[in-house]
Amino acid sequence: MNKAELIDAMASDANLSKADAKRALESLTSNVTSALKKGDKVALIGFGTFSISARSARTGRNPQTGATIQIKAKKVAKFKAGAALSSAVN
Repeated sequence: MNKAELIDAMASDANLSKADAKRALESLTSNVTSALKKGDKVALIGFGTFSISARSARTGRNPQTGATIQIKAKKVAKFKAGAALSSAVN
């Protein structure tokens, strides 16, 4: 499912216009992004938790040349599915 299909499904399920559904989805993604930038977690009970994790610097290897390269430390977004979502998918 892509973004347009998700907007269509949200509009249908919630009896909203597509424009309202698009604004709702953009608001959700914007607010989750803002919270993660601040270092906060976003927990949606039954769905899952979005969080930030620090990935340390490490040594890697260029697959084309085999040369050793240094990979910088960075923060990465993580998602852990909640129990309800996990059981619904299984």
